[in-house]
Amino acid sequence: MSKIYYSPTHEYVNVEGNIGFIGITDFAQHQLGNVVYVDMPDVDDEVAAGEDFGAIESVKAASDLISPVSGVVVEVNEALADEPGLINKDSMANWIIKVELSNPEELESLLDEAAYKEICH
Repeated sequence: MSKIYYSPTHEYVNVEGNIGFIGITDFAQHQLGNVVYVDMPDVDDEVAAGEDFGAIESVKAASDLISPVSGVVVEVNEALADEPGLINKDSMANWIIKVELSNPEELESLLDEAAYKEICH
C-alpha cells in the first residue's frame, strides 16, 4: 500500500515500502504551464531532503526540484527526457525519480493531502 506525502515546495513523494516516487504536484504543474524540460539526477546519485535534485522548465518559468526525502536514486523516469509534457497530462502518474529512502523518519515532517491543499491558495 502506498502513501503520498507533500512538501511545501510542491513536490510529492509516493511511498511504497522503502521506495519513494518523487514528482511535482498537480498544483505545481498548473502553475508552471507547459513543461518543456526536466533535469534529473543519475541513478545511484544521493538526494537530500530539502536540497535540489534537478530542475523543471516550462514555457513560463524554470524551477528547482527540491527533494522531500533523503535517499539514493534507483530509477529516473526516462520517458520525461523525450516527452516532458507527460507531467502536464498526469503529474502523479509521471513521477520524476524513484528513491530508496535512507531516513523514513523524514516523512513525518511532510504534509498530508489536507494540509498541502491548505497552502495551495
